[in-house]
Amino acid sequence: MAKANAPVSKNEVYEVEFSDLTHDGSGVAKVEGFPLFVPNGLPGERAMVKVVGVKKGYGFGRLMEVIEESPDRVDPPCPVYKKGCGGCQIQHLSYPGQLEFKRKQVKDVLQRIGKIENVPVLPTLGMGDEPWRYRNKAQVPVGEREGRLITGFYQKRSHEIVEMDTCIITGDTADEAIQVVKEILNKYGITPYDEARHKGIVRHVIVRFGKTTNELMIVLVTNGKDLPNRKKIVEDIVNSLPQLKSVVQNVNTKKTNVIFGDETKVLWGSEYIYDYIGDIKFAISARSFYQINPQQTKVLYNQALKYAELTGDETVIDAYCGIGTISLFLAQKAKKVYGVEIVPEAIEDAKRNAELNNLDNAEFAVGESEVVIPKWKEQGITPDVIVVDPPRKGCDEALLQTIIEMKPKRVVYVSCNPSTLARDLRILEDGGFKTLEVQPVDMFPQTTHVECISQLILKEGN
Repeated sequence: MAKANAPVSKNEVYEVEFSDLTHDGSGVAKVEGFPLFVPNGLPGERAMVKVVGVKKGYGFGRLMEVIEESPDRVDPPCPVYKKGCGGCQIQHLSYPGQLEFKRKQVKDVLQRIGKIENVPVLPTLGMGDEPWRYRNKAQVPVGEREGRLITGFYQKRSHEIVEMDTCIITGDTADEAIQVVKEILNKYGITPYDEARHKGIVRHVIVRFGKTTNELMIVLVTNGKDLPNRKKIVEDIVNSLPQLKSVVQNVNTKKTNVIFGDETKVLWGSEYIYDYIGDIKFAISARSFYQINPQQTKVLYNQALKYAELTGDETVIDAYCGIGTISLFLAQKAKKVYGVEIVPEAIEDAKRNAELNNLDNAEFAVGESEVVIPKWKEQGITPDVIVVDPPRKGCDEALLQTIIEMKPKRVVYVSCNPSTLARDLRILEDGGFKTLEVQPVDMFPQTTHVECISQLILKEGN
């Protein structure tokens, strides 16, 4: 039943023209000014759309037939894309179209949320002709079908698993490893986790591998410490995957969508695998945060170096430093880098990575940035550059005020969420900084996610 005053009705079919894309890649069409959001629709297309839901001020539709196609429409190469796999959202959009969509998304959000006008948003830096098989990590949920354990990705907006044997954004190494592990778990009758009943053993299978080293780690996330036939399972996995360096079990007994639990133990091999970004070597554990597209991470970090404008005499503070990825890149060119991160395990990894690369001008501390950085200031540490790379929720407001009070010459802001970036840039601009430009980087081709990096300078007189 249609909502009051809505010009459309549920289950009715309408001819529409798409004018835009939402942040999640759905086509935007209007019927008598009433917005309809339709997955797989592209701007400029005319199509027949069935209304599947009506809210107070908008509705949702299903694409039934494209009458007039966009020149940017392509046939998705993935066999499960049209089955609703939630791993990708815009495979039907040409790669040049994806890059422009992401640039426009960043520009629109800066203007709408940040009220930031006349700041150049540069063309998105993409992966060239091969925007596929880029992920160095695959984490797949485990389910059951016809008495067998299956793996795949969740269907869009559900927890139904779309079973698959291959994923064209991860690649052959992860595909092979997941299939091997799945068959071994089936061989020993290991039951998958049922989130409705909170029963079953294996929740997720995670594959991590070094793109440059070809080292492989398998992580089994289990609903409890018990894993029947553990020794035989591990032995079979080791014998089946020659490049394997590590088999790890993570225990998660909580009723949660969060993948990892608090307890992690190595069942075989090393606690770490290794990989390089540029010339910097990183130790990666089961739970380390490490960018999933190393090729584009190098592009991103080179841009951070460019925006930091380091000559070798600067002191740099890296807030949200994680395992030290950006910190160590900057340490190659800076006089001194200080990194701060709230997760103790990440700081231990950062220190280990600094030692691994013989970089003795990087120092790391555990704590909240807005607490640690003022203490550094009291000790006489005054940064020329502050770099932030926060989670999707953006910077803590107290940290932004700390940056404003510290008055560094430059701020480099790395963001995985344009909306919170726009909000935070507004605060920094009001606090005396000027945004010079924003550079989107396509870290996640075939998805709607976009990473971007912004350069700010302290305005004269501040």
